[in-house]
This record gives sequence, C-alpha cells and structure tokens, in this order.
Amino acid sequence: MSAPDFDLRRNAHGQWVCRLPDGTEHSGVQAVRAFPLNAPDEAISVVGPDGTELVFVPLLNDLSPALRQAVQDALSEREMVPVIERIVSVSTFATPSTWEVQTDRGPTRLVLKVEEDIRRLPGQRRLLITSSHGLVFEVPDRTRLDRASRRLLERFL
Repeated sequence: MSAPDFDLRRNAHGQWVCRLPDGTEHSGVQAVRAFPLNAPDEAISVVGPDGTELVFVPLLNDLSPALRQAVQDALSEREMVPVIERIVSVSTFATPSTWEVQTDRGPTRLVLKVEEDIRRLPGQRRLLITSSHGLVFEVPDRTRLDRASRRLLERFL
C-alpha cells in the first residue's frame, strides 16, 4: 500500500492544517492513533474539527521524514503519557506504595494502589503503570531501565 498523499503543517495561529491531494485545506485538524498502546505507529487518522477522518495513515514509517515528524508532533499534543526513565525509590514492596520516579517530563511521585495497576503489554517489554489518580505512565522497554530501577520493578511483577 502506498503512503497517503497529504501535507500537515501549522498555520500562523498555531493550528494544524491538512492539505489534501485535491488542494483543499482543513484547519484545526488533529492526529489520532487507532491503537495507541499495541500499535502506536500504525492506523493513524488525521481528523477535522468535527471528527471526520480526512486522511488515514496505515504505517507512520511510510511517510516522508518531514511529514512523519509533523504527524508525531501533532500526536504528542493530544497524548499525555509520561515515560518513566528511572525509579528512584518505592515506599514499600506491598501495595499501596508511593513511587518516586524520574520521567521524561521531570521527577514525580505516584501511588500504586494494587499490583494489577502495572500492565504488561502482550509480546512486548513495554509496561503501563496507572497511578491512583488515573494517570498512565509508560515504560517503553523495562530491560533498558538502569539496574536499580529494574530491581525495584521486579518486586512488583
């Protein structure tokens, strides 16, 4: 399947604008993942302000580097999933426990209510950790954490 033919850029007001092959432009569009957890680089839609799909992107990697970056930038504005880079400490190895973590957005503290709040994605080394406040944190590859972080995490897996 060939890559979709469209352009995505910001206008002077900071809104995303999608130009379709026929030359029509749609302002205020958003990029949306169909399967953000299991297939984050597949099945992405660019939708208009009313939610109508304008463009379907089967595979993000099929886009040109510049267009892929624009789509990723648009996606990042819609999604807020902090990535855990390091686990600094945990208050106890029983739940509930308070975790001090370093994320890609800075240091934070989260409370893990039950061990089931750590979700392993099938066939992947990726984890999703849901805090007591409902905020989801991601560990993209648990084997890439530093040794101390892996050791703390293993007590809960």
